[in-house]
Amino acid sequence: MAHLSISELDPARTVVVATGNAHKVVEIEAILAPAMPGVRFVALGELGDFPDPVEDGKTFFDNALIKARAAQAQTGLAMAVADDSGLCVDALDGAPGIYSARWAGEHGNDAANNERLMREMEGVADEARTARFHSSVVLVRGDEVLRGDGDCEGVVGHVPRGSHGFGYDPLFLPAETPGKTMAELTLDEKNQISHRFHALEDLASKL
Repeated sequence: MAHLSISELDPARTVVVATGNAHKVVEIEAILAPAMPGVRFVALGELGDFPDPVEDGKTFFDNALIKARAAQAQTGLAMAVADDSGLCVDALDGAPGIYSARWAGEHGNDAANNERLMREMEGVADEARTARFHSSVVLVRGDEVLRGDGDCEGVVGHVPRGSHGFGYDPLFLPAETPGKTMAELTLDEKNQISHRFHALEDLASKL
């Protein structure tokens, strides 16, 4: 990822996105930029190697706000965007929820997380396998906090399918793409229905 100097940025016209993922910045910019003309979006990872904050919130919104506030503090920029998302399974009382990335113990171990999901859902009837991906996106501007929320409804499959995406995508079948898992969709197809897309649209409507 390219490195930018914070001193070269216009603090009044720059939004730092609390991520090291360049694709996420593109997705966020595409939806928020029309509502924030003249503003530049940069990834936190482009500005330096900053430690991850402790995400000890009780909700997706709490953790997104923790990440946005940390990006503000680390860069000294007034505006920051962050998101937090996860899979909420009805048969598991909303689990894994905010613990989605580390449900099996090791943060970001997708294979282990999917194995646990299949194990927990073993024997659950098809009609009871409803779930949704949820995303909360937060934009902080100084002390002001704006939020957007979005969901992607679907069901949990029995076996993983597809090679795209990450996380629980191979086991999640969105209602909007019958018969296909999230991991069988192209990036463009996924972005058009994703929970983050809906959350960003919700946030953009408030700008």
